[in-house]
Amino acid sequence: MDIKAKIEELVKKAQTDKNFAANFAANPIKAIKDAMGINLPDDQLNAIVAGVKTKLNLDKASGLLGSAAKKLF
Repeated sequence: MDIKAKIEELVKKAQTDKNFAANFAANPIKAIKDAMGINLPDDQLNAIVAGVKTKLNLDKASGLLGSAAKKLF
């Protein structure tokens, strides 16, 4: 399984599906298990959760920086 590809897929899902995003915020492990439909070992699930959280936070920070830059110019 390509974990990086799964992370990208789940990030896109979190950005477009408000229900998934809410479920992920409340219980990330369960949300990922439900979305993927397969049971993975805890170390793989934790890696995916960490990757999705990191990517979502980076995207959010990037958006904030972009809007702040627009205000400066």
